Amino acid sequence: MSDPASDPSIVSAPGVFAPGHLGELTRVVPFEMVDEVLTGAGGLQQRVRVLPSRVVVYLLLAGGLFEHLGWGQVWARLTASLPGSYPAPAPASVTEAMRRVGPGPLQALFDLLKGAGTTAARQSAWFAGRLVVAIDGTQIAVPDSPANLVSFPRPAAGPNGPAGYPMLRLVTVVACGTRSVIDAVFGTDKIAELTYAARLTAAGGLRAGMLLLGDRNFATYVFLAQVAATGSDLLIRAKNGNGAMKLPVLQRLADGSFLTRAGQVPVRVIDAQITALAADGTSRDGTYRLLTTLLDPQEASALMLIRLYHQRWEIETSYLELKSTILGGKVLRARYPAAVVQETWALLAAYQILRTAMADTVLARPDVDPDRASFTIALNTARDQIIRAAGIITDTTIDLVGRIGTAVLDALLPARRPRIRARIIKRAISKYRAKERNADRRSRPVTIQTTVLTQPPDS
Repeated sequence: MSDPASDPSIVSAPGVFAPGHLGELTRVVPFEMVDEVLTGAGGLQQRVRVLPSRVVVYLLLAGGLFEHLGWGQVWARLTASLPGSYPAPAPASVTEAMRRVGPGPLQALFDLLKGAGTTAARQSAWFAGRLVVAIDGTQIAVPDSPANLVSFPRPAAGPNGPAGYPMLRLVTVVACGTRSVIDAVFGTDKIAELTYAARLTAAGGLRAGMLLLGDRNFATYVFLAQVAATGSDLLIRAKNGNGAMKLPVLQRLADGSFLTRAGQVPVRVIDAQITALAADGTSRDGTYRLLTTLLDPQEASALMLIRLYHQRWEIETSYLELKSTILGGKVLRARYPAAVVQETWALLAAYQILRTAMADTVLARPDVDPDRASFTIALNTARDQIIRAAGIITDTTIDLVGRIGTAVLDALLPARRPRIRARIIKRAISKYRAKERNADRRSRPVTIQTTVLTQPPDS
């Protein structure tokens, strides 16, 4: 590393504002944007302090990228290459500064950043003229403090005993083509996933021109009506057994699907048998029933929709990136509910900032499928750029790719291929053996065979 005092590439904000940056990612969330949300949300300081509010916001965002570190270590990385001396503030000062800023500016910043991303302009992100998005929920562990337990009670004990930590529930809508977050809501795990989903639809997270993919938990009369009211279309896997919807056949169509009504919502039902064949002769199969508001087989055939539904897994991958790659399976830092809310908005904003940089990179290479961009490489390179304090302020020529994009393009992932793997309880950070001791954890490339069933399956 060059001497910070003589390195011309390090151009930062002056004085006490210098530690407020995200390295190259500052281009995505510049000083003016942070100052705007602080002013609008009431978090801007009344006088310039040793730890200004703008610096606090960047500290929180950097903490979202260095979730495995304490705030003192995050500060050390922000200031490692800055000219001059910036001693770490006392922990009490950091806590007080974060309390002064509050969660509002971080939520407002996420609201400015959220969206499908620039590569959503690609044809692969769309189906039948609609942006393909997915909805799902997940849980994030928060510190086991008395204050947190009031707002985030522990989940009920399961077959393996009580939960180790309180949990918050996060529900998002994600653009399948970019894995960027279109909208998010979170809170106590005691509130059901569908209740949070209703808040997303009411808040404008869905709109006309979107095609929403969802798993069986979202196959309810109420939720389908909520989605239909937004103008968005949907493709959701239906439940079977006792929880199955009553879907009488009103009209059979030439592609094997049929028209019906789910409550007051006209839908089309597709029944299919899907078989995954591996080269070693092993196979897995299952029966799917899909519901969609795309009623015209000429616009979207049954076979096309069955293949499209696999894109729902993009939201599972985004949660993997958030919880495993960024968080590393660890617990959030904040020991008070308001701080948990603030840290979660910062984490979501940091994820979106990195996804925006990746989208800009792939936009410069139309021949590269966005799936081939490595989130891990982008994250680690972004961390390096923060430590180097590189690219904070750009010159008149703006490079959309930058160091982060160059690293991603130099190590593209292989083209995605169909594969199967058993879904098991597996916790790499645990010293205890997984519950399924004899489970086959191998991932196998497969050939997918799909058959549209002309008669409804037995349920």
